[in-house]
Amino acid sequence: MQDNATEVTAAGIARLAGVGRAAVSNWRRRHADFPKPVGGTETSPSFALAEVEAWLRKQGKLAEVPLRERVWQQLAGHPEGPLPALVHTGCVLLLIHERPTVWLDASAGSDARLAAILSGALDQVLVPRLGGPAGPGGRAGRGARGAGVEPGPEGAGEKGASDAGGVNGGGVNAGGGAGGVNEGAHAGAVNAGARADRVNAGAGSPGVNAAVDAAGVNAGAEADRVNPALTTPAVNTSPTPSPVNTPPTLHTPHPVHAAPASPTAPALRTPTGPQLLLSAPLLRGAAELAAEMGARQAFEFLLGRHLDANPRQYTLTPAELAGLMADLAGPARTVLDPACGTGALLRAVATRPEQELYAQDSAPELAAISALRLALHSRAAVRAAAGDTLRADAYPGLRADVVLCHPPFNERNWGHDELAYDPRWEYGFPARTESELAWVQHALARLTDGGTAVLLMPPAAASRRSGRRIRADLLRRGALRAVVALPVGAAPPYNIPLHLWVLRRPDRAPATPEVLLVDTGRFAGEGRGGPDWEAVREAVTDAWGTFTRAGHLAERPGLARSVPVIDLLDDDVDLAPARHLPPAAVADGAEQLTRVRERLGATLRLTADLTPPPADPSPAARWPLTTIGELARGGALVMRTGGNGGHARVPVLTDHDVLAGTAPSGTLPESEEEAVLTEAGDVVVPVLGGGSVARVIDEATGGAVLGRNLVLLRPDRTALDPWFLAGFLRGTANNRQASSYASTATRLDVRRLQLPRLPLEEQRRYGDRFRALDAFERALRHASRLGEQLVRGMYDGLTDGTVAPD
Repeated sequence: MQDNATEVTAAGIARLAGVGRAAVSNWRRRHADFPKPVGGTETSPSFALAEVEAWLRKQGKLAEVPLRERVWQQLAGHPEGPLPALVHTGCVLLLIHERPTVWLDASAGSDARLAAILSGALDQVLVPRLGGPAGPGGRAGRGARGAGVEPGPEGAGEKGASDAGGVNGGGVNAGGGAGGVNEGAHAGAVNAGARADRVNAGAGSPGVNAAVDAAGVNAGAEADRVNPALTTPAVNTSPTPSPVNTPPTLHTPHPVHAAPASPTAPALRTPTGPQLLLSAPLLRGAAELAAEMGARQAFEFLLGRHLDANPRQYTLTPAELAGLMADLAGPARTVLDPACGTGALLRAVATRPEQELYAQDSAPELAAISALRLALHSRAAVRAAAGDTLRADAYPGLRADVVLCHPPFNERNWGHDELAYDPRWEYGFPARTESELAWVQHALARLTDGGTAVLLMPPAAASRRSGRRIRADLLRRGALRAVVALPVGAAPPYNIPLHLWVLRRPDRAPATPEVLLVDTGRFAGEGRGGPDWEAVREAVTDAWGTFTRAGHLAERPGLARSVPVIDLLDDDVDLAPARHLPPAAVADGAEQLTRVRERLGATLRLTADLTPPPADPSPAARWPLTTIGELARGGALVMRTGGNGGHARVPVLTDHDVLAGTAPSGTLPESEEEAVLTEAGDVVVPVLGGGSVARVIDEATGGAVLGRNLVLLRPDRTALDPWFLAGFLRGTANNRQASSYASTATRLDVRRLQLPRLPLEEQRRYGDRFRALDAFERALRHASRLGEQLVRGMYDGLTDGTVAPD
């Protein structure tokens, strides 16, 4: 019954059945028993997933639907939306990962029983893994109800003792005679009645982490009252300032049934029974998926599918960039990301014993997802909070070893008016247009002396006049240690070369202060394939390692050098590396241009030889036609769509590669999802953009992974010639009749593309001609690239003096 609440669109039905959207439209018209819409709009209706699955199974169209696709459809169509569904799923996957037997016991019954038991069971895992009050020495401990997890408003459920007064009271994990969660030998129940001692208190303990005179939390008859008012001293407070690394007020226990008064909030609240009941079918499916691929991989798969389905909603940090930032920061015990997003930066940190990861994000769902993702990824203690970091810092007493941050860029409403006297502005009060410099100073304020921060920054932050005074003070005091210019395409926005700033909280003034400047722009990749990350990583880490050991780096033309601070303290304090690095020396510039000219000449001669002969006029042919969909159903070809990853990191053929005729240049995250590998003779067609393009895979490209927005056609060679197939798919009229148009894009329905029914010998005649046209087209492209290279080289040579004008 609950599964009916999950809805699926026509596109989702098409994915479930492995067909195109047109087929779903045909089913709705031709089958009177097709499920009726339950939501959506007239032009984009949605259907009950359970009814659709039943109909597809009855029609024999659901037999081979992968489990992962079914679970994804349940998550995407969840009544509360995909993000709450992801949080519920992550909680259960963490339970399965930590205590599989508890899940097996809870799931062995009805959905109602599952929901009734699950909330209390989740508390047993979420509270120890994701938070607790401060332990000895100010470090965050692992007691109940701190740092990122707040129990939901339910009671303990079925397993509580009859006299337990409140949340998780009674028998949940209680020792012999213990009344509540994790209590001492004689402690009473949580929120218990008149004789209850304090939460987590030993026999005779005065309170929970309280000062000597502090009243107990949820105390018995002698205390003022349970969950006392403001006159009662606060939990985890003392008359003296908080020690370093003391968790913030966000992470102190909140009264049950009460919302926190702080503008920050726990990253994760234990889902309630009614919430879990609504998600029960999804949770059971996720458990099956975890049994198949592992809990961690299942969560990564579902999160990846959600991010791929909503690319404009999130600004992601690529995994390669996150790894580079973590390498620059070095190993650390305490790490903070104050704008954590989906947790990519903290996930890239090398694990070590007793590690603590702190995260905060203004989006509550992202903070919760980050916490769950990190808890599944490692055994580190995870502390996560939701709230605006600049306005409501969740960790005001933290002094971390490392801060990693990909802050939001160009924000005007970052708190300029409210935060004028904030103590974090040690290097100057940032202008309204300098939100990034506010994040820089926040990161420095949260570091221990000598700690390292690495921030991703827009290039304008290195040169805007409004920030020159702060940049100058960062340089004078030795806080800014390096600026690295990344290649275009390293991270969104992909059209500009972003910077990495490496900072250290000064513990002493450097004797001869210098700053490392690195420009990796030469490693930019072609199109949207991204940069050569291996080369970027090697160049940056080698330069940084040499600089940190010696305090100086000899000039590497066009790549890196260390610059004395005094040389940068001019009127502009411009830190852009390209303005301070000499161009790469081109000793053989003229000879290199000569070689390019020779290759261009040879390519132009080849292009002339490949030019098609004059076309003889011919009457229009009237062939019997078939469609790709009919050929696929008849077994004349196999049709596959591009995926989201694979078991190994192999080159990915992207839609841009197909359009430009270049080698595979993309990458996809490694996952348990089965990748679609190309073979020689396959025909690959892009489905977005409106261009009439089809590419026959050759031996050099075979074995690459099929990227997103591509459809692969694998013809039966005894029935179809690949070049004949590709050639006719490129017809302009053919593409026009098979295309649909949205407000901003054109999408090709490959199944509707048409082919003439011709004997195989006739197909090969056409195929030979299409193959010759393809060779001519590739020669033209190569000549164009060589021509551009020659023109650019001549301009550069003439302007830098390496080429004489006569």
